[in-house]
Amino acid sequence: MSLSRSLSMTSLSGVLPAWEDDELPVEDLLLFEVAWEVTNKVGGIYTVIQTKAKITADEWGDNYYMMGPYFEHNFKTQVESCEPLNPAIRKAMDALIHNGCQVYFGRWLIEGSPNVILFDIGSAAWNLDRWKGDLWQTCQIGLPYHDREANDSLILGSLIAWFFKELTDHLGDKPNVIGHFHEWQAGSGLILSRAHKIATVFTTHATLLGRYICAGNADFYNNLDKFNIDQEAGDRQIYHRYCLERAAVHCAHVFTTVSQITAVEANHMVHRKPDIVTPNGLNVKKFSAMHEFQNLHSINKTRIQEFVRGHFYGHLDFNLDKTLFFFIAGRYEFSNKGADIFLESLSRLNYLLRVRNDVTVVAFFIMPAKTNNFNVESLKGQAVRKQLWDTAHTVKEKFGKKLYDALLKGQIPDMNSILDRDDFTIMKRAIYATQRHSLPPVTTHNMLDDPSDPILSTVRRIGLFNSRDDRVKIIFHPEFLSSTSPLLPMDYEDFVRGCNLGVFPSYYEPWGYTPGECTVMGIPSVTTNLSGFGCFMEEHISDPAAYGIYIVDRRFRSAEESCNQLTQFMFSFCQQSRRQRIIQRNRTERLSDLLDWRYLGRFYIHARHLALSRAFPDKFKMDPMATLKTQGFRYPRPYSVPPSPSASLHSTPHHSDVEDDDDDDEPYDEDEEAERDRLNIKAPFVLGDVPEGKKKQRGESKN
Repeated sequence: MSLSRSLSMTSLSGVLPAWEDDELPVEDLLLFEVAWEVTNKVGGIYTVIQTKAKITADEWGDNYYMMGPYFEHNFKTQVESCEPLNPAIRKAMDALIHNGCQVYFGRWLIEGSPNVILFDIGSAAWNLDRWKGDLWQTCQIGLPYHDREANDSLILGSLIAWFFKELTDHLGDKPNVIGHFHEWQAGSGLILSRAHKIATVFTTHATLLGRYICAGNADFYNNLDKFNIDQEAGDRQIYHRYCLERAAVHCAHVFTTVSQITAVEANHMVHRKPDIVTPNGLNVKKFSAMHEFQNLHSINKTRIQEFVRGHFYGHLDFNLDKTLFFFIAGRYEFSNKGADIFLESLSRLNYLLRVRNDVTVVAFFIMPAKTNNFNVESLKGQAVRKQLWDTAHTVKEKFGKKLYDALLKGQIPDMNSILDRDDFTIMKRAIYATQRHSLPPVTTHNMLDDPSDPILSTVRRIGLFNSRDDRVKIIFHPEFLSSTSPLLPMDYEDFVRGCNLGVFPSYYEPWGYTPGECTVMGIPSVTTNLSGFGCFMEEHISDPAAYGIYIVDRRFRSAEESCNQLTQFMFSFCQQSRRQRIIQRNRTERLSDLLDWRYLGRFYIHARHLALSRAFPDKFKMDPMATLKTQGFRYPRPYSVPPSPSASLHSTPHHSDVEDDDDDDEPYDEDEEAERDRLNIKAPFVLGDVPEGKKKQRGESKN
């Protein structure tokens, strides 16, 4: 099925309809965003809600509210309790409170400090049976008593619909209300709220059934049109959840998804084509110094090198200055996240790198799994490294003092006598302490399910055991990274900055924040055309690889072909000189503007416009069928990249033994290229000339 084209960000001036005032009259509107993840970190949607809050709060001010479930610990640690400024909000809350349902109001302590309204599900649970009856009468969807999550979502949705009823009764016809609901957990709230005068938007970040089918390692995308949807949902005992999601999709005035690939999925799974694709963004913070992110890469790479020195003590026969750090991170979904194809490609890369033996790759797998403690051998490695460091410093101080005294006397010291026998004894003892009779461990922790663990089982099959002959080393860290860890004391952001390449060859990834985070930090990454991020980059960049975004084709190629393509991407990356990698990181970091919420927030603005025009056609006019005035924007190929990859990258394993930092084969003027990119990406963002004396849209480009 052909992919429908999303609104191209940089062509919004030709795509978004011209409004009378060029912007929504937010003073006469109230926006409510509903999600289970508000103040509740339980999944990737939390990142979307949290990072988007600032740009939305800047636009809407105190007319923006986020709604979700109340959890006491989260409220006490993340929310500043206060009173709502809008009296209508207070009255609607009081109506629920006087009927025995607890409602809490405050400001979420994140960027933007948005208002939050949180509903205590437990205090309203006594209404569950009655609300189940209301849901059945409304849309004939029944919920089983044993599905706690579905029952809780119904309680939350019923409370929100009740709140909207009280609110719209107090407000009358003005201001109008927009309700934006995320995922199926908020779906019942949308369904029940359609009886009231509000404009509704529903966003699915991944269809419920799609997640379940892909979790079973099915050939999902090649069989989209062949699935019996009702049967698949019934077989997995989630038919009632599927019905809630599908009803919400069809009840919403506007239906959106986060990527083109999810739009294709939704069209088959819930039988409605999304009105708008709303990509996920990040709050991008630019450094005042242009190359600060390069400095951070160097600093954090040194910290990773220290860990590697300890982990591979006794087998450190490779040059760390010619060692590249690759990594994959995320939920431990072996096939969905592409860990299977990554491992297979690493095996093939190992064979290729043995020909060129001066480059080593250390591949990190940062995926949380069940463990009972740190691996003793891993902890011992870090202890041995620290002991060696202390020994070297002790000898260095003695050496330095004797050298200093000799030079003060005007003598050249005898190097044979400057270190005494005790010094040599200490150094020999330190060297003997590094002897090791076993291979460096593949995993840093003791795995509870070692024999059947997918990653470890694959490592045994492909034979990558960190032996001396292997040019690819593997480290499986089955916990999230933390700066308080005694083993690898780094936060995730610092770790990413220190790596050379992020590899995320996902099979099922509705968006994919991990490669996006790499891009913002200036780290090249591998993604696929089955991830939302990969589709977005393919659409907006003419030559993604030149900008450090390698897109593996997993949709139209076999698994074997995709594996070979990934191997070639990684091998080509290993062949780059240090200078080429620096240039590529500069280009990657410049793409961060594409992922900034200040720009991607425009899609949500458009969705709200469209919902208002459908809910209140007398007040808000919009022609959703307006012809696009532009064919969209594609980020240009860097002018300094030769037309053929063979001109800058070697096609065989043979390469120069020495990395030449002064290699000028590729013409490159960073300032000139950066200025071209800035003009290409920012100028088209302006929605139209703003009349003199009129305020600009918050977050508007000033170009």
